[in-house]
Amino acid sequence: MLELTGHPQDTARLTVSVIVCAYTWRRWDVLCEGMASLAAQTQPPLETILVVDHNPKMLEQAQRHFPAAIVVANAGEAGISSARNTGVALAQGEVLAFLDDDAVADPNWLEELTRSYLDPDVIGTGGTPRPRWQGGKPPRWLPHEFYWTVGCGYRGLPSQAAPVRNPIGATMSFRREVFEQIDGFQVGLGRVRTTPLGCEETELAIRARRAFPGKAVMHAPGAHVEHVVPRERMSWAYFRSRCWLEGRSKAIMTEDVGAGDGLSAEWSYTLKTLPSGFLKGLWEAIRGDVSGLARAAAIAAGLAITTGGYLTARLTTAR
Repeated sequence: MLELTGHPQDTARLTVSVIVCAYTWRRWDVLCEGMASLAAQTQPPLETILVVDHNPKMLEQAQRHFPAAIVVANAGEAGISSARNTGVALAQGEVLAFLDDDAVADPNWLEELTRSYLDPDVIGTGGTPRPRWQGGKPPRWLPHEFYWTVGCGYRGLPSQAAPVRNPIGATMSFRREVFEQIDGFQVGLGRVRTTPLGCEETELAIRARRAFPGKAVMHAPGAHVEHVVPRERMSWAYFRSRCWLEGRSKAIMTEDVGAGDGLSAEWSYTLKTLPSGFLKGLWEAIRGDVSGLARAAAIAAGLAITTGGYLTARLTTAR
């Protein structure tokens, strides 16, 4: 793979379509902020496509409020996978980038997200979502290793540009030819309304690398977005639900792509990142930070719950 030493302005030769999917009025203010952030990019997108997921009143309002964007209804069944596929079908750019409706992009987001495409062997990229905690502070019991439960970058991601199995959905991109070669996001995976399923970007990235042998999906650590974390996602109940459904989503995904690829990143995360975080929490508790004990307990519980969701779904499928 080539060394990525080109100037950021070189990426401007690529045309980029940005796809945003929205479904709820509760995120309207953040959606407006996120759409404004796309208009202020140092590397302007070719087009911004906003897909509204089965909310006719929001569709009408969005069409009036965002006249510079292409605003359409989800043409498939409810859920983020179908909504993204609707945007993909309309996009004209050489690169298709995705931003969540509860995320706000840094001014150089697209510039950083597309920098890796200077290497022709790169077919996809993923950035780093930083949490914007509602109320200003994260819950002290939530370990950094489990920030993925709130859709944010977590301890265990590369700190520099490096190949990864899959990007985080809030800030990711793929070359157009990926979607021309394979079907889009798998319907049945991914969040549906408030049900926090996942793995749709993981499954797509695995199929993309299989369709393009020798190509890579790169982590772009400088491609930052602020991902809003509402108070209801800072609760133990949400943490438990998100872990359980992540395990179930992994089981569904591995039925199609196999456990080898489907769980490749999880082995390193489980055997290295989580034990390190657990011991770190215990050490912090010994040094006087009692919340370290809560974080260590959350790591153990999160692993157990996620594993339980995975095994339950696999047993159900087997039966």
